[in-house]
Amino acid sequence: MTKFKIVAKDGKARVGKLITSRGVVNTPMFLPVGTQATVKALDFDDLHNLSCEMILANTYHLYLRPGADKISQLGGLHKFMNWDRPILTDSGGFQVFSLGFGIEHGVGKLVDIYGDSNMVIGETINTDKRKEVVVRTKLCKIEEDGPTFQSHIDGSVHFFPPEKSVETQMKLGADFMIALDECTSPLHDYDYTKASMERSHRWEKRSLDYLDSHSGKRSESRISENTILRDPGQARMTEGSEMFGVVQGGPFEDLRVESAKFVTKNDFFGVGIGGALVSHAKMMEIMDWIHPHLEPQKPRHLLGIGMVDDIFEAVGKGVDIFDCVYPTRIARSALILSKPNKIIANHYNSKRFFYDLGHAYFNQDSLPLEAGCTCFTCQNHSKAYVHHLFRTHELLAYRLATIHNIHFMLGLMKEIREAIVEKQFDKLKREWLQ
Repeated sequence: MTKFKIVAKDGKARVGKLITSRGVVNTPMFLPVGTQATVKALDFDDLHNLSCEMILANTYHLYLRPGADKISQLGGLHKFMNWDRPILTDSGGFQVFSLGFGIEHGVGKLVDIYGDSNMVIGETINTDKRKEVVVRTKLCKIEEDGPTFQSHIDGSVHFFPPEKSVETQMKLGADFMIALDECTSPLHDYDYTKASMERSHRWEKRSLDYLDSHSGKRSESRISENTILRDPGQARMTEGSEMFGVVQGGPFEDLRVESAKFVTKNDFFGVGIGGALVSHAKMMEIMDWIHPHLEPQKPRHLLGIGMVDDIFEAVGKGVDIFDCVYPTRIARSALILSKPNKIIANHYNSKRFFYDLGHAYFNQDSLPLEAGCTCFTCQNHSKAYVHHLFRTHELLAYRLATIHNIHFMLGLMKEIREAIVEKQFDKLKREWLQ
């Protein structure tokens, strides 16, 4: 019941339509992150008014609280949060990484430093079948059968193999799900990254096999654009969920190529690009390595990435989908996304495309948050008012700033799509990034 169709190209950049029974998602697209069944500070009506077409929800957090069984009993995630458009759920793999080496190495997917002297080796043991790397950290253990982690909420211990990850995502009722993989640290060495990648491939195949065996044969004939879509007001459990495989391999070219070939040859609906991306420059290099080995008809999702400059560069490498907590997280700290503005140049971060509305400079500014912006916040309120809300710790500040930042990101993606259709993507990229 799902189809991905490329409708325009400009170099490697492409515009597509992800057609689902819950509506059409236009790509390139940014997915707001609804970690715990909510995009923080917004309700479903806000998201509709922002023309949001799909969101991401987090399997790990919803598995722990309120629990996938409870959400399933209440009609699935769509009905639970009253959201009638597509939802993509992650596998929980990144949270396992965050609880493990992410904490102990003090890093995320990207780091500012890179070099052999900074590499860290996992614990290696020998088994009868293979040389296996087992990760043991304070909050998680990763073995061939699957990861075991300790809840950050109450300390309870959970075994979360690929089958459990997919079962959880199915109970949530996701339209799109991610196969379980291990997200390695940017500081892991080659041997550990290779062993982890190979294990991730086995996990991903187990994920796909579980989905196929528990949801029936997924539709091979995807619906066409003239198919009458289901009434979006209806909430129901997802039928025929599709799965993204994940390309791993860290910063190593041969591993990335091998992983891209693995995802391509298996029957995954889409390609997730994950793992240790190390730095902006290395991330773009990884895109170049894997591009020749990706099937053009499959959508590509750069997992957890959503900075403006990263989006422009990755769209130019053929990426279709992005997600990141960045715009909503910084909104709650009074950081407002905006195009470059000479008037506020002294308070503007040109690398991150935001300014700090909490600065006293804005306490008498009667202009909207961004000139020409059509979002609810900018049409109704001034910088001075929203500044006042932040200074007085009023909760409305979070909602107004988040509305603007999500509008900014979705508007950026629309602008990018239009530029690709008009063969003007490189021109638009220069205008934004110069």
